[in-house]
Amino acid sequence: MTALINSDLPGLTLISKGKVRDIYSTSSPNHLLFVASDRISAYDVILKNGIPDKGKLLTKISLFWFEKLQHIIPNHFVTANIDEMPEEVRRFKGQLEGRTMLVKKAEVIPLEAIVRGYLTGSGWAEYQKSGTVHGIPLPQGIIESQKLPEPLFTPSTKADQGAHDENISPEQAARLVGSELYDQISATAIKLYKTAAEYAHNRGVILADTKFEFGLIISPNDPSKKELILIDELLTPDSSRYWPLEGYAPGKPQSSFDKQYLRDWLVSTGFKKGLESGPQGKEGQGWVIDPDVVEGTRKRYAEAVTLLTS
Repeated sequence: MTALINSDLPGLTLISKGKVRDIYSTSSPNHLLFVASDRISAYDVILKNGIPDKGKLLTKISLFWFEKLQHIIPNHFVTANIDEMPEEVRRFKGQLEGRTMLVKKAEVIPLEAIVRGYLTGSGWAEYQKSGTVHGIPLPQGIIESQKLPEPLFTPSTKADQGAHDENISPEQAARLVGSELYDQISATAIKLYKTAAEYAHNRGVILADTKFEFGLIISPNDPSKKELILIDELLTPDSSRYWPLEGYAPGKPQSSFDKQYLRDWLVSTGFKKGLESGPQGKEGQGWVIDPDVVEGTRKRYAEAVTLLTS
């Protein structure tokens, strides 16, 4: 099984290459082609080898959640059926099948909309130091991985490729995008999280936290106004922290269905956050994931997708 590290679509214009997705323009002026590769990143560094079928798994779970949550807010998804895509895309069906979406073009809002239902990760690290998360005071005595009294909306900046997202306070986020839009994003993100977390819990999965991204399009009902929509991926193991409900025990780190397993392996091999995958990387060749860790990561992603969508 071979991982697709880079898409290869001669004749199409690549307009953006992210940590996972390659985005192409199409002959349709209002649409973009999103291709989910099998690349994987950790601590904002793209590893040299990928996880076979990861892009297909991410696409499958995004499509599931786009449909399930569309009653809360519209999204950018148009079709995943390659036969319905522009002609220049259809000739790459073999490469793209299962890992691509045609989406609406949108004005990207420069905010990572993070919702935390449990105290873990960078939120736990901050809380230990200051009793806050993104500057928001929390009650004393909360332990690692504990469920929060209410989900927290904790925004961060949306960094350019190769840069690091930066946690910011709600006040900073409101200044960045405007208070009215911020309030709309915050309320919508909390509603999305609560709905998804309740569903996941009923399937034996804890949604500890997740990241949403939003954009603006011209309103189909009023061309003089803009409408908020969901964009990018949705509630994937790349953008979310999923834990098995069975065995959950607050007070310590949890086993996970996401790339925390990969992060833990990286740290155990000497990786430090902020260390780029260049000459300083493992054996001077950048960071290559060991085969057993590749397979372990793939199995965790696949299990999460199966539990949530089957």
